[in-house]
Amino acid sequence: MKQSLSLNAARAFIEAHFNEPVTLAQLAALSALSVSRFATVFRQQYGASPYRYLCGVRIQRAQTLLLEGVPGSVVATEVGFFDQSHFGRHFKRCCGMTPSMFIQRAAANGGKHGADAGAAPKANAPRSASAIRSSC
Repeated sequence: MKQSLSLNAARAFIEAHFNEPVTLAQLAALSALSVSRFATVFRQQYGASPYRYLCGVRIQRAQTLLLEGVPGSVVATEVGFFDQSHFGRHFKRCCGMTPSMFIQRAAANGGKHGADAGAAPKANAPRSASAIRSSC
């Protein structure tokens, strides 16, 4: 139980500071665990390594900014990636498409990203921001 609470503190830190450099040592210290133990327990609890979880949070925020019309180069630095290339690689790995393809498909779907609640998802529809966490 205590371990779960300390992991929640680390997760909350990631979500609050996603646009800054976050180290495993910082997160492990918040959780009062060694770095290796923290990484293992975090992966067991949340189904992703701390770094993949951080990238997922960054990509979720990036999707929101892209849909608001913010240019990709600005989005990259705004959400904590080193540059646009770094952002593009992670976005494509998590979403299965480039940021520009995401914007085009969102526009083609009338500004909606993801499937309607009762409809089957389209094969070419971009994944919703909430689905990113599970796929990264």
